[in-house]
Amino acid sequence: MKIISLEGAVALIPDGATVMVGGFMGVGTPERLMNELMRQGKRDLTVIANDTAVPGRGIGKLVAAGVLRKAIVSHIGLNPETQRQMIVGALEVDLVPQGTLIERIRAAGCGLGGILTQTGVGTLVEAGKRKLEVEGVEYLLETPLRADFALVEAFLSDYQGNLVYALTARNFNPVIAMAAATVIVDAAHIVPIGMIPPDHVMTPSVLVDYLIAHQ
Repeated sequence: MKIISLEGAVALIPDGATVMVGGFMGVGTPERLMNELMRQGKRDLTVIANDTAVPGRGIGKLVAAGVLRKAIVSHIGLNPETQRQMIVGALEVDLVPQGTLIERIRAAGCGLGGILTQTGVGTLVEAGKRKLEVEGVEYLLETPLRADFALVEAFLSDYQGNLVYALTARNFNPVIAMAAATVIVDAAHIVPIGMIPPDHVMTPSVLVDYLIAHQ
């Protein structure tokens, strides 16, 4: 794990990368990273997240700035700009049921070949997907979702990269940290090694590649 500047962390992300972002309607989303993506003029990113937040917050800022090419999310209902861009063809949106979305990410993190779910059977969701029958019940085979980068917000980190999340800001963050080639963390507080009790660690340092330094 390396300590890195905010600018240096975002500079690692090339145009066209696939990026997982933590958060639920902006809660638990690393806002400094969102702002820096815009400042550096990143383009054609594919984002994997629970939602596209609301205008002016979290991923919503990336949508408005034209940073994204594609969004793989479970909800866009509170962001009219996402809806507008989808309708006019400026942004590709892949809507995935929320439980299926997080399980596909978890499957990637655990090295699984996919998951079986009844969610979406007999609906538009099943288009183009394999259906399997297990003990007389039909399931969809959903494939793992992986990313080039995961952008994680933590409440607390030590200088080794062990993470603690605050309340509901935990949401998708621990799971995306398992499913990306490179994990970048922005923590509200950084403490010396040994200050976080082992049983309080929610994401172990072995999963973290970069921790953004406080300025």
